[in-house]
Amino acid sequence: MKKIRSIEDIKTVSGRVDHILTLFSGGLDSTYLLEILKDMDVKVTALAIDLGDGIDTTLLNHIADHYGIDLIIEDGRQTFIEHSIVSAVQAQALYLGDYPVSSSLSRPVIVKHAVAVAEQLQCDAIVHTANQSQNSLRRLNGAIERSEFNGYYGSPYEYSAISRDDKISGLSLSGLFEFNSRNVSGDSNLWCREFESGVLDNPEKFQLCESLFDWSVWDPKKQLSKQNHQLAITFHRGMPIKINNQTMSLLDMVMFLNRHIGSYQIGRYIGFDHLDFGEKVLEIREAPAAHALMAAYHYLETAILETEVLRMKAQQSFAWTNEAVEGRWGSMLQKATQAFISHTAETITGTVAFSLSRGQMLMSGIYADQPRYLKDRDAWEIQVAYERSQRSLVLNEPSMQIAVSA
Repeated sequence: MKKIRSIEDIKTVSGRVDHILTLFSGGLDSTYLLEILKDMDVKVTALAIDLGDGIDTTLLNHIADHYGIDLIIEDGRQTFIEHSIVSAVQAQALYLGDYPVSSSLSRPVIVKHAVAVAEQLQCDAIVHTANQSQNSLRRLNGAIERSEFNGYYGSPYEYSAISRDDKISGLSLSGLFEFNSRNVSGDSNLWCREFESGVLDNPEKFQLCESLFDWSVWDPKKQLSKQNHQLAITFHRGMPIKINNQTMSLLDMVMFLNRHIGSYQIGRYIGFDHLDFGEKVLEIREAPAAHALMAAYHYLETAILETEVLRMKAQQSFAWTNEAVEGRWGSMLQKATQAFISHTAETITGTVAFSLSRGQMLMSGIYADQPRYLKDRDAWEIQVAYERSQRSLVLNEPSMQIAVSA
């Protein structure tokens, strides 16, 4: 047995290994895992990966100290940008066209860091906390399998289902009261903040709390009033390089857009995620930077690429996104679609301008280096009519043929 799927599996594995690495966010599930492990005779190290939505180091250290375990915090932001975000923008990675994919993009990055740390510390097991109703279960397991990690891996929550209330109660009895007021589960990174479960369980009657949102909150102080509420995004060969004519790294650009575009309440999404056998779960997201960057890229590629290429790229983008959602990074299909998308991206250079208002951003100008759009429709009509009229028309009559020159 190599895959951990239950609390019983954890107990069995703890008697066979010397060192377990847990993926740790400071959330309810990952903290309760430490509660499960606390009485087992095995060394535990908790690994937290900073993917750009901030790490509450005070809370993480408090929890680690409570259980007397080692804590490692690694910065995964640049890896996340390089591995996932550029490709997501170019692929227009929207789940069924509804919302930006997010956790799907982060799982390979998390596992890459986890495997490296596990090998460095000689850990015999990597344990995460995804459950049956979270697609991260197959994404994390799949990424670990493809990494060729030789130890035990998996989540005890796959077959040992524990309610949120029971986890909160168990942690309170242990002396951790920070979770008593948490009524949703969350997953966040620099690309997207998403929420599920708890008060969001029932799609027919759920509570959308304004307090969930951090970026997409109306805030005139953060708005681009000095730029007359205008936003311009510039791409060079498929890479976003400037905001309002100011050169930025992509990491800084994403943070800038989340802060300033979000202040117009732009970038909120409500939609369903599917499980293995077709069941659906409700999820709430906010992703202002993803919304802005993908919209700008879409306008540019529509202006530049041939129509038939656009039709084919839409199919490639759908396939790329599906491979990411299913956790099949590095598959032949994923690599093939990536090659197609990257090739088309080489031509995407230009700037897209938007006018910002509450809840929306409307395209107000586009400047493509190699455009296919018309800038003077009347002049084009006259020129094309003239060019296409330069031909001879032959009339075939029974008694005569008359050549008519146009």
